[in-house]
Amino acid sequence: MKKILLSAVAVIALTSSAMANVNSQTGCGLGSMIIKDDSTAVMLALQATTNGTSGNQTFGITSGTSGCTKTKFVMNERAEEFVASNMDILAKEIAVGHGESIDTLAELLNVEDSATFASSLQANYNSIYTSKSVEMSDVLDNISTTSL
Repeated sequence: MKKILLSAVAVIALTSSAMANVNSQTGCGLGSMIIKDDSTAVMLALQATTNGTSGNQTFGITSGTSGCTKTKFVMNERAEEFVASNMDILAKEIAVGHGESIDTLAELLNVEDSATFASSLQANYNSIYTSKSVEMSDVLDNISTTSL
């Protein structure tokens, strides 16, 4: 009986939805676009399952389709290690808007215009370093969403 009820809910949700804004809990993709209702755990699970099983979420992220925003930077292990090892000096250089660490980070992130990158980092300093205890992953996430 539970399977029939769950199947009926899934069919109703899938057929009654057209397009939706991206849900911040399940991310972008087909599930988030066709299942508008995100008020219950069941609906969120349906969104996430549809996103995962349809295989379009990864494509959407790289191409900027399916309600996804195309990534500006390709994060890599070397960039993560660099930021983790140079958090303090990077914070100081971002505050002043130039420095060797910023140039190195731009190179690791394959940024072509390091001067524009540096000025963008400086302009968004408070959005990148949101607290004194900010972590490396947060810094990289904030850089990717605020710069360029």
